[in-house]
Amino acid sequence: MTAPAASAQPLRLGVLGLGRAFTLMVPTFERDARVRLVAAFDPREGARTAFAAAFGGVAHDSAAAVCADPRVEWVYVATPHELHAEHVQLAAAHGKHVMVEKPMALTLADCDAMIGACERAGVHLVVGHSHSHDAPVRLARALIDAGRIGTVRMVHAMQYTDFLYRPRRPEELDTARGGGVVHSQAAHQIDVVRLLAGGLVRSVRAVCGRWDPARPTEGAYTALLTFEGGAFASVTYNGYGFYDTDALMDGIGELGQLKAPDTHARTRARLAAAGDEAQEAAMKAERNFGGRLYPGTPSQSPPAWQHFGPVVVSGERGDLRLTPTGVQLFDVAGPGFVAAPPPRVPRSEVIDELWAVAREGRRARHDGRWSRATVEVCLALLESDRLGRELTMRLQVPLPDAAA
Repeated sequence: MTAPAASAQPLRLGVLGLGRAFTLMVPTFERDARVRLVAAFDPREGARTAFAAAFGGVAHDSAAAVCADPRVEWVYVATPHELHAEHVQLAAAHGKHVMVEKPMALTLADCDAMIGACERAGVHLVVGHSHSHDAPVRLARALIDAGRIGTVRMVHAMQYTDFLYRPRRPEELDTARGGGVVHSQAAHQIDVVRLLAGGLVRSVRAVCGRWDPARPTEGAYTALLTFEGGAFASVTYNGYGFYDTDALMDGIGELGQLKAPDTHARTRARLAAAGDEAQEAAMKAERNFGGRLYPGTPSQSPPAWQHFGPVVVSGERGDLRLTPTGVQLFDVAGPGFVAAPPPRVPRSEVIDELWAVAREGRRARHDGRWSRATVEVCLALLESDRLGRELTMRLQVPLPDAAA
């Protein structure tokens, strides 16, 4: 368990939304003593009851009540994508600092409103979890900063998953409401690539795939990004559930656990058992925190770090390959490996950043402007595909100093 400094109090979090995003953060909240969950709201009564029992916090009957709770210092917004802007502004109106899940928002206007509301209220805004928090990504960035491969010239990122065939609520299959792999998954991949290449995307040319009429949203994309300074990156994502790139990550899944090779086939088989939209949405809810099929927190920490698929960074003097256990380095001296010891607390990197901002007065790396720039690129993927041409970015920001 990660403990706070003796002179510092744990961060007091109020949670909006106890669904999938919160479920993935539960092991972190349970094991990292730098955080204490004091309040929460979710429309599911079972989830609220489970929260009060598991964390001893107050289960409120509205998002506004959580934000108004005087015990709450930070609000963690983990509601559906289309509610992020409303809930961040609500928290700011009550003078609360905010961490909001990715994607930051669905439009640039909403991003602007969120940034403005937090600045006027004098509160911090941090966006995460995105996989750019992951320890191997931070280690690769540190090797780049140390000059190990010279100037970054190219990044290649690729991820093949079963995303589109996991149980979904209807809005998760509606692009306009934040559904599809661009809003949900490119937010990870673009954040990783921007962090490794310096942040300043100059242009985007993308093509998206919509290949299943029964799941009428983007299930795949490929994009070419150019960066100020001359670097470029290729990003590819396929969520149609056949090939699995975790085979290239030593059999380690996205959450740092060993993964069965037939996972995608089993995902499709489970979905086939759902008779209609309502049953599918219920199936998802039952597997999340407070649901009948929620498995609870694993008794042991994962054997490796979380990741977002194969990533290779090429510089003028070498290459880096990110893995779940560290970073492979290839240069004139030959291949080498810089290990990242296994995590004691999953996703503790997210709390590292929150702690650095809240208790050490440091700047957030994943602040509003950084995350708005990632949203700009994600939206450009959709627009470039629609228009069939390259688009120029206008809201990009350079890589901030690391918060932790």
